[in-house]
Amino acid sequence: MSKEIFVLNGPNLNKLGTREPEIYGSLTLADIEKQCMDKAASLGLTLTFRQSNHEGDLVDWIQEAAEKKAALIINPAAYTHTSVALQDAIKAGGIPTIEVHLSNIHARESFRHKSFVSPVAIGVICGLGAQGYNLALDALATHLKQDND
Repeated sequence: MSKEIFVLNGPNLNKLGTREPEIYGSLTLADIEKQCMDKAASLGLTLTFRQSNHEGDLVDWIQEAAEKKAALIINPAAYTHTSVALQDAIKAGGIPTIEVHLSNIHARESFRHKSFVSPVAIGVICGLGAQGYNLALDALATHLKQDND
């Protein structure tokens, strides 16, 4: 397993900072990317950080991560609750994946309680805002170290 991490973000996350800040916080996606880049560098990891509103882009990037034997942090956003395609891509790729959500999806509308990604992830972090990405990076760094020991 490489020391590369793909951080993929789904639909509407490009609107962070202005979209419902009472739920998602005031940081922009660019702010979160910078935090992730700094954290990854401190852990000796390389990072590819991307966002798309299109499910097929996310599937393509998951496949790219698998080809590179990279680990994955994914905030699938609304696709969490609808996308068998994301689940299949992660499962087929066989790469360690952590699902991240800024809000606590279990404290929101009932349709948000079901995740198609969770069954193929090694962990899920939700409700901790942007800090969840850094926690996911820490967890993957530990996971990758254990795999290489």
